[in-house]
Amino acid sequence: MTNSAEQSGHEEQSIRSLVTRYGEDMKRLIYSYVKSWSVAEDLVQEVFITVYQKIDTLEKKASVKAWIFSIAANKSKDYLRSWHYRKLLFTNTFSIKTNKEGPEDLLIQQQQKTALSEAIFALPVKYREVIIFFYYQELKIEEISTILGVNSSTIRTRLARARDLLNQKLGGDLDES
Repeated sequence: MTNSAEQSGHEEQSIRSLVTRYGEDMKRLIYSYVKSWSVAEDLVQEVFITVYQKIDTLEKKASVKAWIFSIAANKSKDYLRSWHYRKLLFTNTFSIKTNKEGPEDLLIQQQQKTALSEAIFALPVKYREVIIFFYYQELKIEEISTILGVNSSTIRTRLARARDLLNQKLGGDLDES
């Protein structure tokens, strides 16, 4: 096996491990932008093609997760600016993990999740993305700053404003515990 063939095999193995590690989280992230699972799956593939093509540009000290999520966010935004997207109708649903309890509790939780998801999707993109990165992807402010290419103090401000907007939309029922 030649050195370039060995390197190619190693890169393919690296990409496979990245797909396994980040694929589902990335699909959920992209879905939060595009609101279509089939489009999200297509964009995940595009992201990993880009990752494969540009893996050599990743700096050793850079966070792989932040780099990949940055590519995913940019691909999602590109899609939202595309002609194809502007011609589509889509539904707003959002998957939130819950603790299973009794039927009444599940119904109340489902209603709350629906109201929360509608409120999140009603936010402008710059606020929606920080909420999703911070709460659903559990990224740190600095990681979000790197992904979006925005100062960390701006991320904190957007996060605070997003929380305020959500509180207003939900009538002050937002539980921040």
